[in-house]
Amino acid sequence: MSTRIGIMGAGAIGSVVGGMLTKAGHDVTLIDQWPAHVEAMKANGLRLSGTCGEQVVPVRALHLYEAQGIQEPFDAVFLAVKGYDTDWATLFAIRFLKVPDGVIVDFQNGMNDERVAKLAGRERTLGCVITIGAGMYEPGHAMRTDNGAVGFKIGELHGQDTARARNLVEILNDVAPSRLTTNLFGERWSKLTVNCMANPLAGLSGLGSAEIRTELPVRRIAIQVAAEVIRVGRAAGHEVEPVFGIAAQRFVDAVEGRGLEAVEAEMAEGAQSLAGGRPSLLQDVMRGRRTEIEELNGYVVAEGRRLGVPTPFNEAVVREVHRHGVGTLKPDPKNLEPLAELLPR
Repeated sequence: MSTRIGIMGAGAIGSVVGGMLTKAGHDVTLIDQWPAHVEAMKANGLRLSGTCGEQVVPVRALHLYEAQGIQEPFDAVFLAVKGYDTDWATLFAIRFLKVPDGVIVDFQNGMNDERVAKLAGRERTLGCVITIGAGMYEPGHAMRTDNGAVGFKIGELHGQDTARARNLVEILNDVAPSRLTTNLFGERWSKLTVNCMANPLAGLSGLGSAEIRTELPVRRIAIQVAAEVIRVGRAAGHEVEPVFGIAAQRFVDAVEGRGLEAVEAEMAEGAQSLAGGRPSLLQDVMRGRRTEIEELNGYVVAEGRRLGVPTPFNEAVVREVHRHGVGTLKPDPKNLEPLAELLPR
């Protein structure tokens, strides 16, 4: 029996996933709130490029208002909206889920699994940690910007190995190599570490994903941010999985004066697998959109305060992003100077 899949949020990631799954023969519907993007997909198909190849895929794309006409429910909805849209998008999506076995799969950045579960029910919620990179700079066109060995990590909130999680792994293998995780939240904290390092620093500076890992002083700022996120994640009771393939403890060691240069070298080496990608927060800044700073570094700051873990670099990052209103931030490496001043001398 085929699996009917709805993708709630056809941004860069949602479009790459939806396009590649459609190409592989899956029954996929893309739902999005950007009218020009939906119209472009309806008129011309979805153009994909980058490391997933140059191709145009005819897709089923719906405006939000058109989703009201969905007659056959979905077996799974991939929730790929921004973190600040989690609640309304979850409530919107569950109306189109098959009863009782339909599931919502959290495809987002940040730590939104419990928010989704509160609205959809824990028994109907799974998580997916995204490790592919993607960009969208014009309607109807998404590109994959990485060639990583693993693209998706699917897990149950309770950490068990289940048939439905394995089924989703098999489906996502048609986009990129995928695997099941029994440590979903350890993977989430690892991805949150990456996002807190790369997203706001790129948004402030205009530097791309590879440059964040290779240029000074931004790389050392990123390492300080990472160590704080890892400490908070551990204080919350999670064993944080490797970050950029580097053991989490090594970032903590690096800011304490042990092995900094080795961590920097491995970050730079890993950047070679990136194909000119821009972190999503930089993409939002370029389009004058609201950013996810509160769902990323802001979340770490709030959890740090709750758990008694200092997060001075993350606090400074949030402060610098908030100094600019929505749509007014102009990326410039000079915006990183207040953060560089916090680095140990």
